[in-house]
Amino acid sequence: MASTGSTMMLGREANCLGTLRMKSKAFSPPSRGFLLLQANLRATSMKVSQTTLNVAGEKQLKLLDRREKEHDMVADAFVLGKVEKDGRIFSQNYTIRSYDMGPNHKATIQTLMNLLQETALNHFKSMGLLKDGLGSTPEMSARNLIWILSKIHVVVDRYPTWNDDIRVETWFIPCGRNFMAIEWIICDSKNGEILTRASSKFMMMNKETRKLSEWPVEVRREIEPQYIDRLPLLDKDSSRLPKLNHSEMEYLRTDLIPRRNDLDINQHVNNVKYVAMMLESVPISFLESHEVYDVTVEYRRECGMNDVLRSLTSFCHETNIDQCFHLLHSECGAVVARGRTKWMPKHAKN
Repeated sequence: MASTGSTMMLGREANCLGTLRMKSKAFSPPSRGFLLLQANLRATSMKVSQTTLNVAGEKQLKLLDRREKEHDMVADAFVLGKVEKDGRIFSQNYTIRSYDMGPNHKATIQTLMNLLQETALNHFKSMGLLKDGLGSTPEMSARNLIWILSKIHVVVDRYPTWNDDIRVETWFIPCGRNFMAIEWIICDSKNGEILTRASSKFMMMNKETRKLSEWPVEVRREIEPQYIDRLPLLDKDSSRLPKLNHSEMEYLRTDLIPRRNDLDINQHVNNVKYVAMMLESVPISFLESHEVYDVTVEYRRECGMNDVLRSLTSFCHETNIDQCFHLLHSECGAVVARGRTKWMPKHAKN
């Protein structure tokens, strides 16, 4: 029985195998037409896939191209700025942010002065003359020279407010043998209205000795081709300051100590911080009712974190203009800076 069962199992296996062999023998190769149809279907499928890939690729390239163009547009408009007038006038766009405003909902004088400095530095960069420090050229850096601001005069016709788009333009003009003059205008980007005019004088100082330096010939060759031969924006006489006697000053603020974040990369108090410290001795009641529209500052000495300063202010009662004179003294009595500010009642300004 076991033998028969085995035979039966083998027989079934054989029958199954035989059936498979019979089916295999009965199978005929596909016709030429079928093969051509199959090939056409594969080709069509490949074309559709390739088209899909091409469309997707084109979309991706267009997206990247658009993003790149948007990035360039933003960079040109709000970071690097652009060069005009044979490469000697530089302009840069800004938007007034919430942190640029003061208590009266307008940009502060310090904000505007910071924008002037930023635009001037980017002008140096656009010319390929920015090596290090605040505007130091390659030849200056090779000789350990840095710029120091000697004098600045800023006149504000109208303060921009939050989200206003403005354009700052800057250029260089000749200014004596050992000075460089930088001038600016700030305009409304939409209608071109001039909001602010400013003029300044810069000198050179040795970074190591901290002493003033004459202009090396090599530095002069770098800068002079960038000069524009035009009259100054502001009358020189309007920025002249009288001699000030600290004993005659009316208001005093003592113990002003520069903080670390008041220093710039040249390791001294930034010029804009001097203005803020000068205004510390202006009475708050006057600040609440007036806004400054004209600032002139002469910088006499640099100061750092270890200096203790005094701010002195007096009002000029001899004219119809509300103006103040300012002195910034070190603790030892040396004049660090002196200045004049002109003011207008807030209700009289836009």
